[in-house]
Amino acid sequence: MSDSELLVTSADGVVTVVFNRPHRHNAFTKAMYAEMRGLFEDLATRPDIRVVVLRGAGGRAFAAGNEISDFLETDAAQYERWIGELLNGLFALPQVTIAAIDGVCVGGGLAVATHCDIRIATPESRFGYPIAKTLGNALSAPIVHRCAAAFGEPITRSMLLTGRLVDAERAYCVGALSEVTEDLNGSIDALVAEVIAASATTQQATKRQINARALEQEAAPDFDEAMLREVYTGPDFNEGVRAFLAKEKPKFGADVRQD
Repeated sequence: MSDSELLVTSADGVVTVVFNRPHRHNAFTKAMYAEMRGLFEDLATRPDIRVVVLRGAGGRAFAAGNEISDFLETDAAQYERWIGELLNGLFALPQVTIAAIDGVCVGGGLAVATHCDIRIATPESRFGYPIAKTLGNALSAPIVHRCAAAFGEPITRSMLLTGRLVDAERAYCVGALSEVTEDLNGSIDALVAEVIAASATTQQATKRQINARALEQEAAPDFDEAMLREVYTGPDFNEGVRAFLAKEKPKFGADVRQD
């Protein structure tokens, strides 16, 4: 496999994007996000491409969040907004987008997956935002709303308030996955063939209709950016980053604030 962290191939109207950092469970770097942003901007103008498939390398993860060091090198709230713009670009693509999930799909990985049209996964896959247990940060409101649109509000509340992960069976039962399969490659091939054989006119019109409603309902509230800035400069995030880098369990709350 190539050393590139984002592998993009194109054949017969299908673009396949592979997140290629298996040693880090395919956690996204700022460079990977920048490449994805450029790719999505290009795909928005490509009527010859009908399907975009996103998947992770290594068989253990779709993507396990973001590279934490990137948040320390920039304005974290501004970085969240920049990532949000990229996700909006993915969501708005005229092509049918498929997240093919094999393993852990958390944090930034889940954000990407929930901005795809269709999600299929292997039985061992797990989903969530465990940030309440790890980093003590917060998600932008549109990402939370998109998760709730895919998984439902009760599960979204549970995964964010407790940090628990959701297994593939439960995700399928609530409609967040269209299929759970032992043969991920075979299922992708069959799904892509169905999409290619169907009407692009119907697909694009339907996406515009559904997305218009979603964007109206999932807009960020006025307080969102100020709240994120407060979170990312607060004691819990500082403790979460310290513990993450030290490979320790974070100690949130009064014990940290008394230091």
